[in-house]
Amino acid sequence: MESLYRRLVVSCQALPHEPLHSSYIMSRMAVAAQEGGAAGIRANSVEDIKAIKEAVDLPIIGIIKKDYDDSDVYITSTMAEVDALMSVKPDIIAMDATSSLRPGGLTLDEFFRQVKEKYPEQLFMADCSTVEECLHADRLGFDYIGTTLVGYTKQSQGLKIEADDFAFIREVLEKISHPMIAEGNIDTPEKVKRVLELGAYSVVVGSIITRPQVITKRFVDAITDMTQ
Repeated sequence: MESLYRRLVVSCQALPHEPLHSSYIMSRMAVAAQEGGAAGIRANSVEDIKAIKEAVDLPIIGIIKKDYDDSDVYITSTMAEVDALMSVKPDIIAMDATSSLRPGGLTLDEFFRQVKEKYPEQLFMADCSTVEECLHADRLGFDYIGTTLVGYTKQSQGLKIEADDFAFIREVLEKISHPMIAEGNIDTPEKVKRVLELGAYSVVVGSIITRPQVITKRFVDAITDMTQ
């Protein structure tokens, strides 16, 4: 995975309720990202990953998002999602690595042990939301430590990844032994450059590149602010 070092990974995702939801469209998004210089793609679902792999020759971070009634965890939550992802063999499988219990009341420790026993050669990325979760995932042996869920979980409510010149990232980098893939609200070229300067292995950027409804809203909000 050396090709990802100090490079940009673009997240090409659209959920069923979003206007660009289509494996074909996501594959074209991946082509556009590659033409722009992206070194990798983060993608959701077996169908999207399969289409993207047919369209570009880039490393893929694969996930499956699925809601469960008995858990807040929705990113690669169970072995069923891991098994499905292994059918298309993404280079890295990312999963929720927060302190929240998984479906069926399984802890992260229990789940990750089962996954590593079944797929010992697969690379895994930990999607974390707090410093403590990052350090715990590092100790468990995740190959990459991600900041994907900072500010998006109950335990990280109010946290902002960019606060105090990315203090969150700086603290984690001082304490982990595995590479960090920075992700989550890193939405400008300047922020991407800064987290790489601080020592992140690579950076994932999503909505601000691949979700036109989000990009449009930022422009509209700026106009609204001006006219109020």
